[in-house]
Amino acid sequence: MAITAAMVKELRDLSGAGMMDAKRALTETDGDMQAAVDWLRTKGLASAAKKSGRTAAEGLVGVSSANGVGVAVEVNSETDFVAKNADFQSMVASIAAAAMNVADLDALLASPVGDKTVSELVTDKVATIGENMHVRRMARIEGDTVASYVHNAAAPGMGKIGVLVAMKGTDNGIGHQIAMHVAAANPASLSQSDLDPAMIEREKNVLTEQARESGKPDNIIENMIKGRMKKFFEEVTLLNQKFVINPDITVAQAASEAGVEIVGFARLEVGEGIEKRVEDFAAEVAKTIGG
Repeated sequence: MAITAAMVKELRDLSGAGMMDAKRALTETDGDMQAAVDWLRTKGLASAAKKSGRTAAEGLVGVSSANGVGVAVEVNSETDFVAKNADFQSMVASIAAAAMNVADLDALLASPVGDKTVSELVTDKVATIGENMHVRRMARIEGDTVASYVHNAAAPGMGKIGVLVAMKGTDNGIGHQIAMHVAAANPASLSQSDLDPAMIEREKNVLTEQARESGKPDNIIENMIKGRMKKFFEEVTLLNQKFVINPDITVAQAASEAGVEIVGFARLEVGEGIEKRVEDFAAEVAKTIGG
């Protein structure tokens, strides 16, 4: 297929690779964006840690927890100015409170807040604030106790990143520390057993190709792959990550020493995975002047 400049730019944004390398990767993979990212990684031309989604949309994540239940909701707006608006923040708090009584996003949108549903409340705010906004995501977890943390807090219980950690046992403060760890480390799953199989397969394929390019014997390559996959699991699964507060132990060990077991977590970041539209005001003015 034809490789366009827009495709090259997208791949550069996703991978951090140079223009010619990005174009070659797309050519080699017949325009498959994800395969092109993997191709660049195989060649050592892209960072393994580069995220495919880019935080772009504005808004807030609101969290609420009580009696072993925790919820987090992402409410998006067009600009950060609106996210700092007291009316918008009040709406986010109301939506987070309503989320405590439902199981999923569809139920939340139909849930009552005063004399309106959440969906109607948002529609009204769009009219009064004058900016498009919507409730994008909701997460709900349960445990004996649930700890929460918000990063870049704009108001109590809401910020740019919202984290929930569910535990078995009595929380003595470790839950908040682990929630802070989740905000910083952004694990892909709780443990290796619940990691997306497609993610594991992709990583193994990339590491296999990298190892083969070393030219080493097959038995050495096999051990290289095992070692690198072990390191991969340690980096992306919460229980196996090094605890940011004490890197000498894992998160699982920190929880065990505190007398609790982590049974689940959720992390929502505002605009995660949404590409933000970047306005070129100089170009817009020039276009207007030119008629």
